[in-house]
Amino acid sequence: MAEYKEAPADATAAQKLLNWVDNRFPASKLWNEHLAQYYAPKNFNFWYIFGSLSLLVLVMQIVTGIFLTMHYKPDAALAFASVEYIMRDVPWGWLIRYMHSTGASAFFIVVYLHMFRGLLYGSYRKPRELVWIFGCAIFLCLMAEAFMGYLLPWGQMSYWGAQVIINLFAAVPFIGPDLALLIRGDYVVGDATLNRFFSFHVIAVPLVLLGLVVAHIIALHEVGSNNPDGVEIKAKKNAQGIPLDGIPFHPYYTVHDIYGVSVFLMVFSAILFFAPELGGYFLEYNNFIPADPLKTPAHIAPVWYFTPYYSMLRATTDEMLYVFQAGVVVVALAAIVKGRLGSIAKIAVAVGAAAVFVSVGGLKFTGVAALAGIDAKFWGVVVMGGAVVILFFLPWLDHSPVKSIRYRPDWHKYVYMLFVVFFLVLGYLGAQPPSDVGNRVSQIGTLIYFAFFVLMPWWSQLGEFKPVPDRVTYAAH
Repeated sequence: MAEYKEAPADATAAQKLLNWVDNRFPASKLWNEHLAQYYAPKNFNFWYIFGSLSLLVLVMQIVTGIFLTMHYKPDAALAFASVEYIMRDVPWGWLIRYMHSTGASAFFIVVYLHMFRGLLYGSYRKPRELVWIFGCAIFLCLMAEAFMGYLLPWGQMSYWGAQVIINLFAAVPFIGPDLALLIRGDYVVGDATLNRFFSFHVIAVPLVLLGLVVAHIIALHEVGSNNPDGVEIKAKKNAQGIPLDGIPFHPYYTVHDIYGVSVFLMVFSAILFFAPELGGYFLEYNNFIPADPLKTPAHIAPVWYFTPYYSMLRATTDEMLYVFQAGVVVVALAAIVKGRLGSIAKIAVAVGAAAVFVSVGGLKFTGVAALAGIDAKFWGVVVMGGAVVILFFLPWLDHSPVKSIRYRPDWHKYVYMLFVVFFLVLGYLGAQPPSDVGNRVSQIGTLIYFAFFVLMPWWSQLGEFKPVPDRVTYAAH
């Protein structure tokens, strides 16, 4: 039990109140450990505001979601009308609804930029592997939350988008049909599906999301923040144990983040009041039409933040699988011949490559695929899911001797640029109707996406690296 501390006799009423709280709850301790005495690198730049913005948007989504839940009806016969009621009759309901829908897109924008910053500066490298893993889990959880929330307006695109995505689970061998039935709660997307998704969107997934966010922040503050130089500031401390290149997060970075929040809110407000649909990217026009199970839209596509992965799903054809097979064999041979692997690791790589080769292509020719219930689209689901899962392994894929892009060979920047360009292209093509040219470009983009990660243990070591300074580089401004 902590020692009880008495407030000084000349303490003000506020100080006495704080002392009373501190004796029962570590308010001052938490404030000091995570803000006033949490020393962050003094050379943070523009890229480091997106973590705080992610937290801001999360709070905004929770608050607006609570108000929307007060008037929303999770009933297939009433859901669309209840959203219209919120938009037309509830005082300021249109603002709350648009804040929530625009906030969903804003959430993914800031999270994608936050993850890209981690990619640029090596924020996933030792000792921050767990910080990155928690972050990837947040991203996965966020995708589930967005997908389930997308069904709730019960518009045409909501209904048919859910229909398409849920049917993908039916492609899983053996358990697929039962799994899809479990998710839907019925043989078709209907009232049971809506109630399940509402429950998960409002209660279950947000609880997991909040827990992961807390774990992410605790893990970050335990090992300390990374910086654009990739230099560990804890290595150089003064006599008091304070990092020489660190400054208290409060007030320096709280003011820094308030400035970033102000700019973000101006942009967010401009979109909110003048273009909440943003040309059909934030809110599709088909979603302003009530869900009709008897009328399929001409083109079904998910919201923009899912389209890169949807594009990968559509790009996975038999032809693509043969290329994928060849790639697996080449990478496995390179790892066995050139890699610094032990005997057991080499055997594991060989067995894994053989298993992939047989399962992807061999089963097609033996007829085992049909018996096992492996549908052609199953491999598309595997590719789509693998595009997210591979992010979890990034700390062990990057073998570069330096963390930050600043001290890597200049051509590494073009590798990152190529990755980002094709990710954006995949996102664009995923929102467009299928075409032969688009499908071919999507296949190239999918191969580049996976090659970026799979070949990273090789290319991340190549080139002439610049010397990393002992202390962070910083110019006052």
